Amino acid sequence: MTAAPERDRADIILLPPLIYLGGLVFGFIVESWLPTSFGNRMPATALGVVLVAAGALLGAWGDLSMKRAGTSPFPWKPTKAIVDAGPYRFTRNPLYVAQALMHGGIAALGDSAWALAALVPVLVVVRYGVIKPEEEYLTRKFGDAYLAYARRVGRWLGPV
Repeated sequence: MTAAPERDRADIILLPPLIYLGGLVFGFIVESWLPTSFGNRMPATALGVVLVAAGALLGAWGDLSMKRAGTSPFPWKPTKAIVDAGPYRFTRNPLYVAQALMHGGIAALGDSAWALAALVPVLVVVRYGVIKPEEEYLTRKFGDAYLAYARRVGRWLGPV
């Protein structure tokens, strides 16, 4: 009996945008039961707009960088290259950083400390349910080349 062939993709638990969306929905549901407020709306609104815009720009830059490298940003498709250009020079996961920024921005725009607090467990789920399997997959697929990249560039932001 032969083993089933390994799939050429990471075995993540759920698509990352759905994890972030789930955190926001949960936070806003709790907010409806136990209201909070950041106080003065003007700074929270301004911060929210900045965070959403920064996240959207970072996400678009990361997506474009992956496409330029000839690989797909979609986790259900095989990775064809290690991308180390664009925002991938500063973070191994710019798309997840972008989604975290947008999550924080939406929480600020919605005046919800609960939605903001929900980002903490969301990041834990993303780290262990998405990034960990992706790192394992990339290590199997690219070996030393990926490990060298991982030593140079931090998982979230900045150097390791």
